[in-house]
Amino acid sequence: MLKICFICGKGAVSGRVIVRKGLAKKKGGTGKKVVRSTHREFLPNLQKLRILVNNHPRKVYLCTKCIKRGNFKKA
Repeated sequence: MLKICFICGKGAVSGRVIVRKGLAKKKGGTGKKVVRSTHREFLPNLQKLRILVNNHPRKVYLCTKCIKRGNFKKA
C-alpha cells in the first residue's frame, strides 16, 4: 500500500532546506548568503484506518484533514 491518502490523494512532496549565513543588511551586515541546500521530503500526517469501501472493510491510509471531515464510514 502506498503512503497516499485514500480519499484526497495527498502524498509526499519534495523540497529543500536552505541554510543561510551572514548578518542581515538592515542589522548592519553585508547580507545573508546561501551556503548549502539539502533535499528533503515533506510528509503528510497519514493514519491507518479500517473503513468500508464498497461495503467491505479495508485498511487504508487517511490524512487527518479527511478524518476530521468524516467523508467515510468506519468498519
